[in-house]
Amino acid sequence: MRLELEHFTIDGAYGWNQDWFPGWFMRMGGCAAVTACDSCVYFALRMGRADLIPFDPAQLNRRNYLLLSEKVKPFLHPRMRGIDRLEIYQEGVSDYFRSIGARNPPYVGALRGEESCDRAADALRQQIQNRCPVPFLLLLHDSPEFEFYEWHWFLLTGFDERPDSLMAKAVTYGAARWLDFRKLWNTGKPEKGGMILFSLPD
Repeated sequence: MRLELEHFTIDGAYGWNQDWFPGWFMRMGGCAAVTACDSCVYFALRMGRADLIPFDPAQLNRRNYLLLSEKVKPFLHPRMRGIDRLEIYQEGVSDYFRSIGARNPPYVGALRGEESCDRAADALRQQIQNRCPVPFLLLLHDSPEFEFYEWHWFLLTGFDERPDSLMAKAVTYGAARWLDFRKLWNTGKPEKGGMILFSLPD
């Protein structure tokens, strides 16, 4: 079974490209903010939640996305170790929703990296089936296959499940790549990341 969200593009990029930020700090450390902004844009475009962004969803472009990122940045700003805990992300995004006066804001849950791979796989399936992107935090990994994604937030926007594998569609820097989810989750390192689990009120 393969299921993908209908994500968005900007100037040919699949979601926002972090290299487009004009400031060095956001280019280097704005990955958490990108996943929050991308999620808000997705909810505005696909789930009717235009109240989560400061512009008409029909006017999505680089300039307007940067307006959104400036409003999100105070809550998920770059810092020495980055947004290295799920709780920082949860608090930051929830505070952003409060700052804009969002009515019935999305709930910002989390699944810690210490949880079992089976539970994480179930959560991924459920989130995509519920039409919610999944911000994912990878800290360290013992496989060089995931070196590009270390100490980084990125989005998961789909899954492809076969009898012998579960692949996840990982989105970052305006591009997507399919990753082996179970290998991704089982980092082999003591310091874990995890996933953010959004849910929208009915």
